Parts: sequence; C-alpha cells; structure tokens
Amino acid sequence: MLKITVKIDGMMCGMCESHINDAVRRVFPVKKVSSSHGKGETIILTENDIEETALRSAIEATGYKVLSVTKEPYEKKGLFPFGKEKGKR
Repeated sequence: MLKITVKIDGMMCGMCESHINDAVRRVFPVKKVSSSHGKGETIILTENDIEETALRSAIEATGYKVLSVTKEPYEKKGLFPFGKEKGKR
C-alpha cells in the first residue's frame, strides 16, 4: 500500500475538499482519499502507484494548485497487532 501526500494551495472550505476528493476518485482507483483545507493537503491511500503528472493534472483541473507530492509506503496500524511480530503476543 502507498500513501501519497499532496500539498495543495487554494482550499478554503469543506466543499473545496470534496471537489478534490471527487476529482481524485474519478480518475484513479484509490482505497481512500481525504483532504484538509486547514492543513492544505490531501492524503491518498492506494494499492498502485499514481503517476505524479497525472495526479497534478487531475487536481489542477479543478482550479487548485499542487505545491508538492510525496510518496511513502503505508502499513495499516491497528489496535491489536496480532500476527504482526513473530514470537510476540
């Protein structure tokens, strides 16, 4: 799983967040997408890598400016880590 963090300029409210989330979901098969206008970022969780230029195009087509895109491996952290570490329970 991959976590993509997109810093975005121009989000002012919850509707702005919805516009960006909808734009990402329409173009890419993502597991989860959430935006925060307060933080000025969108977090995308996906199984497959997303090409940065295509992601920028999809978001900027909605009228917002992409400032940066960072990618990192993502592992879901649950409350009960059974089976996560060998030999520990």
